[in-house]
Amino acid sequence: MGFLKEFKEFAVKGNMVDMAIGIIIGGAFGKVISSLVTDVIMPPVGLLIGGIDFSKIMIPLNSTININIGVFINTVIDFVIIALAIFIMIKQMNRLKKKEEAKPAAPAKPSEEVLLLRDIRNSLKKK
Repeated sequence: MGFLKEFKEFAVKGNMVDMAIGIIIGGAFGKVISSLVTDVIMPPVGLLIGGIDFSKIMIPLNSTININIGVFINTVIDFVIIALAIFIMIKQMNRLKKKEEAKPAAPAKPSEEVLLLRDIRNSLKKK
Protein backbone atom coordinates (compact mmCIF):
# COMPACT_ATOMS: atom_id res chain seq x y z
CA MET A 1 0.00 0.00 0.00
CA GLY A 2 1.40 3.38 -0.98
CA PHE A 3 2.25 5.99 1.62
CA LEU A 4 -0.30 8.51 0.33
CA LYS A 5 -3.10 5.94 0.23
CA GLU A 6 -2.25 4.81 3.76
CA PHE A 7 -2.18 8.40 4.97
CA LYS A 8 -5.54 9.12 3.30
CA GLU A 9 -7.14 6.13 5.04
CA PHE A 10 -5.67 7.25 8.36
CA ALA A 11 -6.73 10.88 7.96
CA VAL A 12 -10.32 10.24 6.95
CA LYS A 13 -11.14 7.57 9.50
CA GLY A 14 -14.24 8.44 11.52
CA ASN A 15 -12.38 8.77 14.82
CA MET A 16 -9.75 11.07 13.32
CA VAL A 17 -12.41 13.43 11.98
CA ASP A 18 -14.30 13.29 15.30
CA MET A 19 -11.09 14.01 17.18
CA ALA A 20 -10.25 16.94 14.90
CA ILE A 21 -13.73 18.40 15.41
CA GLY A 22 -13.36 17.95 19.18
CA ILE A 23 -10.01 19.72 19.19
CA ILE A 24 -11.36 22.65 17.16
CA ILE A 25 -14.45 23.01 19.34
CA GLY A 26 -12.32 22.60 22.47
CA GLY A 27 -10.02 25.40 21.33
CA ALA A 28 -12.95 27.70 20.69
CA PHE A 29 -14.50 26.72 24.04
CA GLY A 30 -11.19 27.54 25.76
CA LYS A 31 -11.17 31.00 24.19
CA VAL A 32 -14.73 31.65 25.33
CA ILE A 33 -13.87 30.57 28.88
CA SER A 34 -10.70 32.69 28.87
CA SER A 35 -12.73 35.71 27.84
CA LEU A 36 -15.34 34.91 30.49
CA VAL A 37 -12.67 34.78 33.20
CA THR A 38 -10.60 37.74 32.02
CA ASP A 39 -13.39 40.09 30.95
CA VAL A 40 -16.37 39.10 33.10
CA ILE A 41 -15.32 37.30 36.28
CA MET A 42 -11.99 38.88 37.26
CA PRO A 43 -12.95 42.60 37.03
CA PRO A 44 -15.70 42.29 39.69
CA VAL A 45 -13.48 40.03 41.81
CA GLY A 46 -10.71 42.61 41.57
CA LEU A 47 -13.17 45.38 42.45
CA LEU A 48 -14.41 43.44 45.48
CA ILE A 49 -10.89 43.06 46.82
CA GLY A 50 -9.88 46.66 46.36
CA GLY A 51 -9.81 47.48 42.65
CA ILE A 52 -6.99 45.07 41.75
CA ASP A 53 -6.47 44.25 38.06
CA PHE A 54 -5.20 40.69 38.20
CA SER A 55 -3.62 40.86 34.75
CA LYS A 56 -1.26 43.56 36.03
CA ILE A 57 -0.13 41.72 39.19
CA MET A 58 3.52 40.78 38.71
CA ILE A 59 6.66 40.12 40.66
CA PRO A 60 9.61 42.05 39.20
CA LEU A 61 12.86 40.10 39.02
CA ASN A 62 14.86 42.94 37.48
CA SER A 63 14.13 45.98 35.32
CA THR A 64 13.11 43.92 32.27
CA ILE A 65 11.85 40.58 33.62
CA ASN A 66 8.66 40.02 35.61
CA ILE A 67 6.76 37.00 36.88
CA ASN A 68 3.17 37.57 35.76
CA ILE A 69 1.42 36.00 38.73
CA GLY A 70 -1.92 37.67 37.86
CA VAL A 71 -1.98 36.11 34.40
CA PHE A 72 -1.21 32.78 36.05
CA ILE A 73 -4.16 33.24 38.45
CA ASN A 74 -6.45 33.95 35.46
CA THR A 75 -5.16 30.82 33.71
CA VAL A 76 -5.78 28.67 36.79
CA ILE A 77 -9.33 29.98 37.02
CA ASP A 78 -9.77 29.26 33.27
CA PHE A 79 -8.64 25.69 33.88
CA VAL A 80 -10.98 25.18 36.85
CA ILE A 81 -14.00 26.46 34.91
CA ILE A 82 -13.17 24.33 31.84
CA ALA A 83 -12.58 21.25 34.01
CA LEU A 84 -15.88 21.86 35.82
CA ALA A 85 -17.78 22.26 32.53
CA ILE A 86 -16.27 19.06 31.12
CA PHE A 87 -17.00 17.19 34.37
CA ILE A 88 -20.66 18.28 34.28
CA MET A 89 -20.97 17.37 30.60
CA ILE A 90 -19.46 13.88 31.10
CA LYS A 91 -21.57 13.32 34.21
CA GLN A 92 -24.73 14.12 32.22
CA MET A 93 -23.64 11.85 29.35
CA ASN A 94 -23.02 8.98 31.79
CA ARG A 95 -26.43 9.59 33.37
CA LEU A 96 -28.09 9.36 29.95
CA LYS A 97 -26.15 6.16 29.15
CA LYS A 98 -27.33 4.59 32.42
CA LYS A 99 -30.93 5.42 31.51
CA GLU A 100 -30.49 3.74 28.12
CA GLU A 101 -28.92 0.67 29.74
CA ALA A 102 -31.73 0.48 32.31
CA LYS A 103 -34.42 0.29 29.62
CA PRO A 104 -35.50 -3.31 29.19
CA ALA A 105 -34.55 -4.62 25.81
CA ALA A 106 -37.35 -5.81 23.58
CA PRO A 107 -37.46 -9.59 23.41
CA ALA A 108 -35.35 -10.72 20.51
CA LYS A 109 -37.22 -12.36 17.67
CA PRO A 110 -35.98 -15.92 17.24
CA SER A 111 -33.96 -16.57 14.11
CA GLU A 112 -35.21 -18.70 11.22
CA GLU A 113 -32.99 -21.55 12.37
CA VAL A 114 -34.44 -21.52 15.88
CA LEU A 115 -37.99 -21.50 14.52
CA LEU A 116 -37.19 -24.40 12.19
CA LEU A 117 -35.58 -26.38 15.02
CA ARG A 118 -38.65 -25.78 17.20
CA ASP A 119 -40.91 -27.06 14.45
CA ILE A 120 -38.76 -30.17 14.06
CA ARG A 121 -38.80 -30.75 17.82
CA ASN A 122 -42.55 -30.32 18.02
CA SER A 123 -43.16 -32.69 15.10
CA LEU A 124 -40.86 -35.29 16.71
CA LYS A 125 -42.79 -35.00 19.98
CA LYS A 126 -46.03 -35.73 18.12
CA LYS A 127 -44.67 -39.02 16.74
